[in-house]
Amino acid sequence: MSNSNAAVRPSAGAPPGPLREVPVDWEALEDAFENNAPEVHSYLHLTTGEVLRVVDGVADPQMHVRIASDGNYLRIDPVSSREQYRWMERFIPMVDDVDLRDKLGQAIDGKGAFRRFKDVLMSYAADRERWFVFRSERLRTFMEAWLNAHAIQPIARPVWAETAPAPESELPPESAEDSPKSQGGRRTRNAETMRQQLNEVAEALGPRDLDLIVAFAEFLKARRAARGFAHHHEHMLQERVAAPGAAAPSKKEDEASS
Repeated sequence: MSNSNAAVRPSAGAPPGPLREVPVDWEALEDAFENNAPEVHSYLHLTTGEVLRVVDGVADPQMHVRIASDGNYLRIDPVSSREQYRWMERFIPMVDDVDLRDKLGQAIDGKGAFRRFKDVLMSYAADRERWFVFRSERLRTFMEAWLNAHAIQPIARPVWAETAPAPESELPPESAEDSPKSQGGRRTRNAETMRQQLNEVAEALGPRDLDLIVAFAEFLKARRAARGFAHHHEHMLQERVAAPGAAAPSKKEDEASS
């Protein structure tokens, strides 16, 4: 496991430089900082702000080599499991319910502490939400320190324009109670509904079923990321060839893009 201090230090020998503006995807970056599984490797794209995740045994074995040769990617050092364990220890005394405090204290004793801690909180919605906020605040502190150490200035991500709404005369009638005030409101409500459905499904499944679902989700994310990186690499090679006076790609580059 990586040392927790590694998350806030720049790479050894990294020369200092001016701040680089990057449209950081905070949600994806938070997920990368939290996930410290040894087979999972995350990288931040310094131009798009996207987070690329590579899972050993799932992604193309040459993926690491390709990423290492691309200066647009910066490896993300997740928060160590030891530090994240301390967060659970600090959160438990903040719980008002004495019975829940006892259950959480027992849950973090021994191997599998993180899974048991989450399982206990599944039955306590309010305290589970407080835990999410507590953990996110600490992850945010680590992320900001890491970005600062690498001279990265996070900026707002571009917002893609949505299709213009139809004239009011063409809109179907809606009740005042059900009508969302904006597209963002609809998305928020849909997201909350999906989260509730996922919680209900998770409560109905056993630990082994949940592990299988998580593994399959990781596979899908890794496959999507691998395809996206391959397309990006191929596009860069095509631009290099099309540039005036550009040299043809080397044999190694051709093999890497295939």
